[in-house]
Amino acid sequence: MSEAHGGYYVPHGSRWPIVGSIGLTTLLIGFALLLEGRNFGHEMMIVGAIIVAFMMFGWFGTVIGESESGKYNNQVDRSFRYGMSWFIFSEVMFFAAFFGALFYARMFSVPWLGGEGAKGAAHEFLWQQFAPAWPTNGPEGLGGEFKIMDTWGIPALNTLILLSSAVTVTWAHWGLKKNNRAQLIVGLLVTVLLGFTFLGMQAHEYMEAYTHFNLTLHSGIYGTTFFMLTGFHGAHVTIGAIMLTVMLVRSLKGHFTPDHHFAFEAAAWYWHFVDVVWLGLFIFVYWL
Repeated sequence: MSEAHGGYYVPHGSRWPIVGSIGLTTLLIGFALLLEGRNFGHEMMIVGAIIVAFMMFGWFGTVIGESESGKYNNQVDRSFRYGMSWFIFSEVMFFAAFFGALFYARMFSVPWLGGEGAKGAAHEFLWQQFAPAWPTNGPEGLGGEFKIMDTWGIPALNTLILLSSAVTVTWAHWGLKKNNRAQLIVGLLVTVLLGFTFLGMQAHEYMEAYTHFNLTLHSGIYGTTFFMLTGFHGAHVTIGAIMLTVMLVRSLKGHFTPDHHFAFEAAAWYWHFVDVVWLGLFIFVYWL
């Protein structure tokens, strides 16, 4: 197909985009209904999630089949690289918004409410006993007393886990480039295990926060920013771990060559991205 168009690949018609749109729309409407306490919200979310999963398996399977059959050329490889690069950039901006919210709350909003700066003395109009200290859960402990997470407990261990996984996925990549299939598979397997271990540790941390520390989404701005940042990061780690699991299965099936393996590289890029985001979380959410 690519030769017929002067080396430029023209993709065929596909039903997967419309299937994905239907799934995402159903999922979003279900979520909105659930937030409003309406009937069928939960059920619509499940249906939407099933449609999206079906779309992902079908669409990714189509791309994998076309790639393995040799339909793609260098132009397609470049387009994939550009697409993945812009996707990761959009994810950087996504997390930048939440880090920006944390920075604004800590450096501007809380001091202003406590009486600092040109917009100070806000406590005179809101509440008298507000202390501009971080972490805060609102006026007069509105969100209830809570305990913050220990920096050098699970968060430090999870940092070590993710940094180690960055090393193992890079080692796997080196194995692929040397056509060492055993090194590729072992490196990917260890990376996947480390990724899911991280998620297990984070789930334990959340359970501890809710049951023992009274740290919830309702614990003022600290609780909100903590769970939004760490929760969305956990979702991205889940996606990355699934991507690497698919790469492991494909490697076991004999896919990829030293010169043709962008799918692996895309998953590795994404994994390094979530590693870097976690370092920011560890420093600015847990440590400082």
